[in-house]
Amino acid sequence: MLRIRGTIGDLPVDLTLELDDGDWARLGAQLQAVPTPSAPTVAPVKQSEDLWQNAQDLLRKAGQLNGLELLDQLEGLAGDAGAGKRLLVRLRHSAKVKVSSGGDTPLYSWIGD
Repeated sequence: MLRIRGTIGDLPVDLTLELDDGDWARLGAQLQAVPTPSAPTVAPVKQSEDLWQNAQDLLRKAGQLNGLELLDQLEGLAGDAGAGKRLLVRLRHSAKVKVSSGGDTPLYSWIGD
């Protein structure tokens, strides 16, 4: 027997699965057949620094962007929302970037170089 508890969004989940010996054997065979991912060919630190450089270049070339536009472009650059938000925070705290009030969203201006 296997019990799974948690949530999907706001909905609670409490699921009990009853598996016989044959089911467990098939499940085990499927898990062994799944290939394990290999190590990335690019070191994460190098990839992170390249992404950071690209984020700075993006704002430098634009000169100034509002926070929503910048976040949207950073998410596209990084490939996901979480990485885009981390880049936005890093830009906010960079000495090369000035953040000023721009109404509903802050304005990010490149002042570095």
